[in-house]
Amino acid sequence: MSTPFYVSPQQAMADRAEYARKGIARGRSVVVLTYADGIVFVAENTSRALHKVSEIYDKIAFAAVGRYNEFENLRIGGVRYADLRGYTYDRADVTARGLANVYAQTLGTIFSSVGEKPYEVELIVAEVGRSNEDDQIYRLTPDGSVVDEKNYVVVGGNADSIGNYLGQRHRAGFSLTEAIKVAVDSLARDPNGGSPRALTPDQLEVAVLDRQRFQQRKFKRILGGQLARLLDGDQSAESDDSDDTEGREKPAVTPPGDSDQ
Repeated sequence: MSTPFYVSPQQAMADRAEYARKGIARGRSVVVLTYADGIVFVAENTSRALHKVSEIYDKIAFAAVGRYNEFENLRIGGVRYADLRGYTYDRADVTARGLANVYAQTLGTIFSSVGEKPYEVELIVAEVGRSNEDDQIYRLTPDGSVVDEKNYVVVGGNADSIGNYLGQRHRAGFSLTEAIKVAVDSLARDPNGGSPRALTPDQLEVAVLDRQRFQQRKFKRILGGQLARLLDGDQSAESDDSDDTEGREKPAVTPPGDSDQ
C-alpha cells in the first residue's frame, strides 16, 4: 500500500487561498466609495442580467466579484436572512454587521472544508447611515475574514492599483457626480501605465444607497440616460429619483448560470 502524500495544514490553507485569489483576480473590479449623501457602487459589467451589485434590505447593499453562481447563492442567502430577521424581530435589527458575520461564517466553513473547493468570491456589504460617520462598509475574503473599510474599497482584478488611485483622490463631501467620475477613472486606468480606457454607460453597473431618499428603501440603480449625464458631469442628473424598473431582486430567483465575471 502506498503512503498518502502529506501536506502540512499551513501549506494546504495557503494553496486554497492562492486558488481562490487567482479566480477572483480574473474578475473585473468593483469600486465602492462614500459621497456626501450616501454610498455609491460602480462595477465594470457589460451584462444587464447578471448583476454584481444588488439590494439586500432597506439600507443594505451587496457587491461581489468572482464566480457568479457562488456569489449569487450568497446574495440569495443574505436576502433570506434579512427578510427572516426583519420579520421575526424588527427591521432595525437587520444590519450590515450582522449580515457580514453570517457571510463570514459561511465562507470560513467552506474554506476550511476538505471535501469542497473554496469559493472564488470576494464580497462587499455596505449600509448607509444617517450621516457619513454612520456609514458601514465591510469586505469579506474567501477564507471568511472581515475587514471594516473606511471611505472606499475595491475588489477584483487590479484592486491594489485602483485602491492606491482612490486613496490619493477620494475626499469627504464628494457629490455623486464627482464620486462616480473618480470611480470610473480608477476602473479605466491601465495598471501598466498605458492610456486609460474609455468606459461607456453600457459597460458599467452603477447603484447608490442614498440616505436622502424619502423611501424606506435607500437602494437605487443609476441607469441609461441618467448615468450618461452623470458621466458627462451634469450634476442636475443627481436629482432624478425615478425608481428603477427592476425592483428588488427576490430570493426565489434561480441563478442563471455558472459564468465568471
